[in-house]
Amino acid sequence: MSQETPKALWGGRFSESTDAFVQAFTASVSFDQRMAAEDIRGSIAHATMLTEQGILTKPECEQILSGLETIRLEIEAGTFAWSVAREDVHMNIESRLIDLIGDVGKKLHTGRSRNDQVATDIRLWLRGTIDLAVAELGRLQSGLVHLADAESETIMPGFTHLQAAQPVTFGHHMLAWNEMLERDAGRLLDCRVRLNQCPLGAAALAGTSYPINRARTAELLEFERPTENSLDSVSDRDFAIEFLSASSLVMMHLSRFSEELINWNSTAWQFIDLPDKFCTGSSIMPQKKNPDVPELVRGKTGRLYGHLINLLTLMKAQPLAYNKDNQEDKEPLYDAADTLLGCLRAFADMIPALVVQRDTLKQAAVSGFSTATDLADYLVRKGLPFRDAHDVVGQAVALGVRTQRDLAEMTLDELQGFSPLIESDVFQVLTVEGSVQARDHIGGTAPNQVRAAAARARQRISERLDSLKM
Repeated sequence: MSQETPKALWGGRFSESTDAFVQAFTASVSFDQRMAAEDIRGSIAHATMLTEQGILTKPECEQILSGLETIRLEIEAGTFAWSVAREDVHMNIESRLIDLIGDVGKKLHTGRSRNDQVATDIRLWLRGTIDLAVAELGRLQSGLVHLADAESETIMPGFTHLQAAQPVTFGHHMLAWNEMLERDAGRLLDCRVRLNQCPLGAAALAGTSYPINRARTAELLEFERPTENSLDSVSDRDFAIEFLSASSLVMMHLSRFSEELINWNSTAWQFIDLPDKFCTGSSIMPQKKNPDVPELVRGKTGRLYGHLINLLTLMKAQPLAYNKDNQEDKEPLYDAADTLLGCLRAFADMIPALVVQRDTLKQAAVSGFSTATDLADYLVRKGLPFRDAHDVVGQAVALGVRTQRDLAEMTLDELQGFSPLIESDVFQVLTVEGSVQARDHIGGTAPNQVRAAAARARQRISERLDSLKM
C-alpha cells in the first residue's frame, strides 16, 4: 500500500498532486537541510519580532519557540524525519512545527516568504563559514610566522624563472606566503561586511503589508542592518559569488605553495622533508614517499574555480526577482566551503611539522652564482656605472660556468682581471651571509628584518583572531 503524499503547504490553487519525479527533481531538502540551524534561528528572530509588533500574541510566540526548540533537538539527535515531499528545509521545519503545536504553527510564516527566508539562511550560514575560514587562515599564518622566526637565519636560494637568483632566508620566503594569506583574510572579511545585511521582511519580492520591524529582526540576528531593496534582497547572490572569488584566490595561493613544497620535498631538491603523516606510499615501489596532501590541495584548486564559474553562469541571465535557478546555488557553495576549510586545515596542520634541510638549502644558495648582483653593487659603489658593472660580473660568471666554480671560489687576481676596481674586500660581499645581511631594510631578507616582520605579522594575526571572538 503506497504512502499518501502530504499536501504541500502552498497547494491550495492546484487541482492535482505534483508528479513524483518532478517532486524529487525540484526538491532541495537533501542538501539545504544543512542550513537547518540557521533556518530555526531566523524563525526565532522572526517570531520574536512579530510578537513585539503585536502580530503574534506572547502565548503564540512561546508555543512557536518551544516547538522550534524541540525541532532543533530532534535535528541534532538525528531523529528528525526529513521528507522530499516537503521540498526543502524551510517546509520540513514548518510542517513539523504545525504537527507539534497545531494551527499556531501556521502563523509563523506571517510577513515572510521562502524567498527572503532562504536568502537570510544562506547569509547566516556563509557568515559563520567565513569566520571558520578566517580562523583557519589565522592558524596557518601563525604556523608560518613561527617557522619564519625559527628560520630567520637559514639561507636558501631565491628564484626567478625557477633559476637561482639571489640568496634569501627561509624565514623571508615563508613570510612572503604569509603576506598573500593576510590579503586573503582581508578579502574574506570584506566579503563578510557586504553580506552582513538582513533580507528578512523582503517577503516574496515587494515587502509585506504587515507592520514589521526589519531593523529589529536584523538586530536579533546580529546583522549590521536590513537590506535596502526588497527585489534585490531575494534575488541577490553576488555575496556568494564574492565568497567563491575570495576563496579561489586563497586556493590559488595554496596551490602555488603546494607546488613549491612538492618540488622542495623531491629527491632532486631535498630542501624540506614532509612528515610521514602527510604522505603516502606506493603500492609497487616500496621506497616512495608521496606528498599527497599538497598534491591534492593543488588538484582541488580547480574544483573551487569550477564552482565560481558555476555561480557566475547561474546568475548571468536571471531577471528580477527570485527564480528557481537559485536552488542551484547551494551545492557548489557548500562544496566550495568544505574544500576551502579542508585545505586550510591540512596546511595549518602540516606547515608547523615541516623539517627544513638547512645544509642543503645553503649549499644550493652557494652554488648558483646567487651573489652576482652583490658583486655588481660592489662595483657600483666603487664608481662603475651599473650597466658596465653588470657586464663585468657577467664575464666573471661565464668563467665560473666554464671552470665550475662560484664567484667566491675565484682568486683575487682572477677577479681583478675583469675590473681593476675589485680589491681584497670583495670577498665580504661574495658570501651568502653577507648578501642577506646587506638587505637590511623593511621588506628585506636580513635576519633581523625577518624577525621584526614576523613580530608585526604575529600581532596582526592575533588582533584579527581576537576580533572574531568578540
